[in-house]
This record gives sequence, structure tokens and C-alpha cells, in this order.
Amino acid sequence: MTRNWMMALAMGAGLMTSAGAAQAQMMDHGDGTMMHEAKDKPGMHMHMQMHGPIGVMGRHLMPEGKVMLGYSFGMMQMDGLATGTSRLDPTVAATTVPNRFFGLPMQPPTLRVIPEEMDMQMHMFSAMYGASDRVTLMAMVPYIEKSMTATTYAGPAGTRILGSNKMRSEGLGDITVGAVIGLYKQGRTSLNMGIGASLPTGSISETGRMLSPMGTTPEMRMAYGMQLGSGTLDLKPSLTWTSGKGRLNWGAQVSGVIRSGDNSAGYTLGDVASVTAWASYKPSPWFSYSARLEATTQGRIRGIDPFIRGPMPGSDPANYGGETVTAYLGAELTPPSGALKGHRIGMEVGLPAYQKVNGVQLRRDWSAMVSWRKAF
Repeated sequence: MTRNWMMALAMGAGLMTSAGAAQAQMMDHGDGTMMHEAKDKPGMHMHMQMHGPIGVMGRHLMPEGKVMLGYSFGMMQMDGLATGTSRLDPTVAATTVPNRFFGLPMQPPTLRVIPEEMDMQMHMFSAMYGASDRVTLMAMVPYIEKSMTATTYAGPAGTRILGSNKMRSEGLGDITVGAVIGLYKQGRTSLNMGIGASLPTGSISETGRMLSPMGTTPEMRMAYGMQLGSGTLDLKPSLTWTSGKGRLNWGAQVSGVIRSGDNSAGYTLGDVASVTAWASYKPSPWFSYSARLEATTQGRIRGIDPFIRGPMPGSDPANYGGETVTAYLGAELTPPSGALKGHRIGMEVGLPAYQKVNGVQLRRDWSAMVSWRKAF
């Protein structure tokens, strides 16, 4: 993972020196981009210059004393099994993929509970405050809903389907606090550093009932991917470069998630490294659209939760992490008059362009996000 992190930093440095780059990152839920209302404030963009993808944090700073509140709703769907870069038929998985827990009581030799699809929804409430013209403080509070549908194959072998079941979890996720610090500003070109910490407020002990190959429905701790948090204090650094000319903006960002150690259940989620770049165009003062790409790598889970076990892919820590490249298209409205004057309403949709998963996992299908922001 250290090698992947260093490679991502090197790629990010290369992108930031290229004025024509176009790409970006998703799961940070938009930043507090804002029109600078006072012309005598140094180092801030004017209204026509303040545009870009809503899915990238840390693009701009808030003016001193200003507050921005925001809400975003994100969705992601995963559908169909994969191993490496290839699709995997469910019956092949149920008859040939080894069960890590084989040898323990009631554990068959192969996987017998095969996920079909998984949906995740996230409500993100955010606040930003300009402590100075070069330091912006922020906090983000997520509420997460997850659901997974799985097919259970009967007995220890064969292809007969016993039935299907759906498991759900929802609740508070990991709260993020941090700051964006302006390192450089010259005209429309800027370089910002983000320093964040993800607090372990999300549950890692969610349970649900699963239809077993023997026809029983025991209550058990759900798979790692169905939990609501990491259980660890995670560092979230970033470095963001932006520039522009006329109605066109562009930029790039390198970011990551660095876990602090094992959680109380005995495992650590994989570190994350992302590189993203984008371009956005504003044809009018109240509308802009953007395109971006994002490349992400995440390591496997280290350690194991002794209460998470069963003949399904999500119970094995080796079946997490991998590499993805995602393409996004977005738009943002800033109504000049009426009841929504001063509000910023945006959306972004993402489709995977490349996926390489560790072990056996569900494939990402699509993601989308809508957001609202208002400065005071």
C-alpha cells in the first residue's frame, strides 16, 4: 500500500504541473465553493471563476468570517460478481471459490451465499467556516443506509438455489473534521492543502439475519462492507491545484485515507490513495458543467473480526480493495433571482471505466450525487 500511495503522489504531482489536465475524486461530497462578495478581500475568485465538480473537496477557500452550510445525497449501486478484471458467474462462485472458514462447524468447502447487488445511500451534512482568508475549517456528518441482496445455494455443494435474503444497515457514519489551507495563490492559479481526520463514530458491530445453506436464518454480524464506519481514527490528507482562463476552469487533486491502526474488533480497513483531475465550463453566470476522471487504489483489510464469518465473499478480509477508474459528468446551478437566489444546487453522475478487484467482490455499477449549499 505504501508503494501505491507513493505512486499516487507522483502521479498527482505530474498532473498538477500540466495546465490542461481533466479528472477528479468522489467520496468527499463537494466543497464550499463560494462567490467572493467583497472585492477588497485578497486571494479570492470572483463569481464567474468559481465553478468546478461538486465531488471534489478543498478546491477553494472561504472568505474570513463567512459560513457555508451544505447537504448532499449520494447513491452508489454495485451489481454482479467479479474477480480481478473479469466477471464471475454466481454458480461458478458457489461451486469453485473456496470458503475461508471451511473446517469450522457448519462451514461448507465453497462459497454458498452469493451477493447479487448492493445499494448505498449517504446523507451528508456539512459546515465550513473561514477562520481567515487562507484557512477554512470544515466538518461533515454522514448518515448511511446500506442494503445487500444475496442468493443462498442449498447444502454444501451443487447449484440448487435455496432462496434469497436482504440484509440492511443504517445509522451515523464516521464524522470528518479538518481544514483547507491556502499554500499558493497567483491570479486564477492556486494550491491548497487539506488536513482532515475521520472520527470512529460509525458502528462496526451491525448484525442481521442470513439464510444459511442449511435453511436456518441465524442472526450474525454482517460483512465488513455492510458496517457503517472504519472503527479507527483515519487521517485524510489532500493537495489540490486549480487554474482557469475565461469561462474554463481545470484542476487536479491527490488525496488519501491513512488508517491509524487496528480497531476494537481486531482489523484495519485498507488505506486509500486517489488521483483526480477535471475541467469545467461556465457558459452563463448561473450555470456550469464539468467532466472529471478519478483513479483510486485501496488495500485489503488487515486482521480479522472473529464475529464475521460465513460462506460468503464479504466475510473474507482478502475480498476487499482494488483499483478503479471512474468517469464523472456534473452540473451546477446558481440562480440569480427568485427564492433560490444565493443557493448552489449541483449534481454529478459517475460510471466505472476500469475495475480490478482483490479476490471476489461485487462490481461497481454507477454512482450519483446531488448537493445544496448556501453561504451566510
